[in-house]
Amino acid sequence: MEPRTEKGEEAENVKITSQLLKAKTGEFDLESILLLKLRGLGIADLGCLGECGGLEWLDLSGNAIVHLGPLSSLKALAVLNVSSNRIASLEPLAGCENLQSLNAAGNLLSSLQQLQCLAGLRHLESLRFSDPVGRLSNPLCGGAGYRTAMAEMLPGVKVIDGERVSGRGSELYQLCKDIDSSLKRFHGTGTGELSGLTKPWVEEGYWDVRPVRRSSIVEEAYKQFNETLQECRDLSKRADDTISQAERALSARSDSSSFVF
Repeated sequence: MEPRTEKGEEAENVKITSQLLKAKTGEFDLESILLLKLRGLGIADLGCLGECGGLEWLDLSGNAIVHLGPLSSLKALAVLNVSSNRIASLEPLAGCENLQSLNAAGNLLSSLQQLQCLAGLRHLESLRFSDPVGRLSNPLCGGAGYRTAMAEMLPGVKVIDGERVSGRGSELYQLCKDIDSSLKRFHGTGTGELSGLTKPWVEEGYWDVRPVRRSSIVEEAYKQFNETLQECRDLSKRADDTISQAERALSARSDSSSFVF
């Protein structure tokens, strides 16, 4: 591995500031930020991120984050991606009471006990701690039957690492998975006519839970549009009034000059 350059070291000490958030979103009020993508910026300190009280969707993947403390105040957060960081504790997420989906693949989580803090999140449906496609994992994923143990610990969760473990469709998912495994074994023998032609019944990620699109995002956009539209109407009215005043002033000046001899 090549040694880090001085520039690279600086790039992994980024702290989230209000200026950074405003530059990334164009918002001047941190409370009004609903969606935020801060992927691969070398962020090590979450700084003032906790002030984004309205945040619903957050991507912090590919950074150098160790502590998630500021996230504990994000009550509206529904979707969180903190994959590819240096996180060893998810404890602050216990405060994210509306969290639905969490991707923490590629971190330093070492035991199932560290996930106990998620047990109180009633809306949590999807968890990912391992991502074979991206070659991301956590030390806890090496334990035998860790998905089964996790499902027992967090019974409300429906999808773990992209596999549906409960809820509608879980039995069908398991059936398709078993059939795929059988076809792969058949293919491995090299004796069947289907050799080389077998394909999975469903595509990768087909069963992933996709959190419901929250209407507040649309409502906020609609609100801002109406406010901008009202400002335009006010400016138009002021412009009309100014033009009328100018016309009256010019008319009065023209009339008075006609009496000058």
